[in-house]
Amino acid sequence: MRVRGRTSAESEEQIALERNRLVLEQARAVGLLGEAKDTRLSGRVPAGLLEAAKKRAHVSSDTELLELALARLALEDNFGARLVRRKGSIPADINLAI
Repeated sequence: MRVRGRTSAESEEQIALERNRLVLEQARAVGLLGEAKDTRLSGRVPAGLLEAAKKRAHVSSDTELLELALARLALEDNFGARLVRRKGSIPADINLAI
């Protein structure tokens, strides 16, 4: 399937790479990322999970994946939870038609 001269896979990759760039840029802006990488993190995970996550994020190294995943988690805004908490706060009889 072609999307404006690109395949769907190429478009998905471009979107993922741009999203990754923006996440890391925001993490740098709030001081979560800097020049020094002064902590080592290790753990055991299933190889399939690691490869699937790298493929989805369009990264090639474990370090890139960890940095991106941790930045996303640290920057998460909890929008979904806040939205659910608001359930019932707007009266059911209000007219939302524009």
